[in-house]
Amino acid sequence: MSETAPLPEPVLPASILERWIGRPPSQFTVEDLVETCRERRIRLVSLMHVAGDGQLKTLDFIPRSPSHLKDVLQGGERADGSSLFPGTGLPSGASDIVLRPRPERAFLDPFSPYPTLAVLCGHLTRKGEPLPQSPDTIVRRAHQRILRDYEVDLHALGEVEYFLGLSQAQGEATGKSERGYHATAPFVFGEELRRRALVLLGEMGIPVKYGHSEVGYIEPDESQPVTWEQHEVEMDLLPLPEAADAVALVHWVLKNLAARHGMRLSFEPIVRVGHAGSGLHFHFSPMLGGRHVGGRDGDGGFSPPAKWLIAGLVRLGGALMAFGNRREGSFIRLSQAKEAPSTVAWGEADRGALIRLPVTVRATDGRLITVPTIEFRLPDGSAHPHFLLAGAAQALAFGATIEDLDDLLARTESRRVRAQPGEARPIPKTFAEVGEELARRRGALEAGEVFPPALLDLVTRTRPA
Repeated sequence: MSETAPLPEPVLPASILERWIGRPPSQFTVEDLVETCRERRIRLVSLMHVAGDGQLKTLDFIPRSPSHLKDVLQGGERADGSSLFPGTGLPSGASDIVLRPRPERAFLDPFSPYPTLAVLCGHLTRKGEPLPQSPDTIVRRAHQRILRDYEVDLHALGEVEYFLGLSQAQGEATGKSERGYHATAPFVFGEELRRRALVLLGEMGIPVKYGHSEVGYIEPDESQPVTWEQHEVEMDLLPLPEAADAVALVHWVLKNLAARHGMRLSFEPIVRVGHAGSGLHFHFSPMLGGRHVGGRDGDGGFSPPAKWLIAGLVRLGGALMAFGNRREGSFIRLSQAKEAPSTVAWGEADRGALIRLPVTVRATDGRLITVPTIEFRLPDGSAHPHFLLAGAAQALAFGATIEDLDDLLARTESRRVRAQPGEARPIPKTFAEVGEELARRRGALEAGEVFPPALLDLVTRTRPA
């Protein structure tokens, strides 16, 4: 490089806003965002939030002045809660709510044709209190409850699996049926889109662990002249509320990119019967005093929070299907048993168990590279991430109340369940059975005023869309 050549633009940290502001997102202030908009000539501000259906929503502003922008970022704006959270007890005659921006959750919108600052928001009532029906409120309350009552900080990451569809008119695909795992171009057509997604997520400040092509590859037939191939984006560990937001943002990024590439995209649990389905497995890491304690200790045992979480998921797993398995195809995916759980069990590295303890990676000097996690393999691409992760926190708290904890874990370990199949308890196979589990376990979900009764009533009596 010549002495006069300009230095390349720095790429670390990956987040554009973090590079511009010079501090981690947790330290972003409204003043930082106002100054960034002024210096970088940001034209639009978008207040984004997750509504009752789990989808991202948007309210856009054109800042007229620094003071106007500061008012929007500090106060937010009102919205119609009965439209955003239908059926949850907000009457249309008194349904005003407030979108309250969180400066630490700001990022640059990579898809807007104009320079746009996006800020994720929470929801407040007319009195300025957290809105009970809000997915953001529910996952934060669950997270705060285990921090307060058990001094456990629960982190999570999602494995987002999805299918990309390419019509025969768009080009020829060269993959092989059910042989797509870690395939690379030119044997997969979705690699460029997936890599673009990883870059954009990093620039938005969403930590990603890795991405790769997955097993699923479905050749076209007479009924559907579309080639489908499966990919995965795995996130990095984050506190529960941020982990839920991350999954919603991954879905949003992938949908935008697929639309721009002229491809079809599906998060459905099953694209075609008989082929691999798309799960949304979550890995959990309970923390005590800033230490990850999800794995076995030096004596081969588990920490109390790890036991609580495993046992709680064993007990509440069927009820959590109301938030994690919300399509007819969810039951088809599970019944096919292609690395999907069919019985209530947990096990070491057992991909057929409800709860799995994956292997950890160490450096050559023995240093731990990956954090030990507890993987919940039941959810799929239809999951509502905020409700599901709130349910996982409630499961941990419920697990702490189980008196025969060690006996329960011994009885439900996958090795024993396989050796004594008569004791195996099957997972629910219909919406009706999920509803029965939810009704039976709703007290554990309502505990600590985390899940509002009206919301659980709605979920219980309404068949998922």
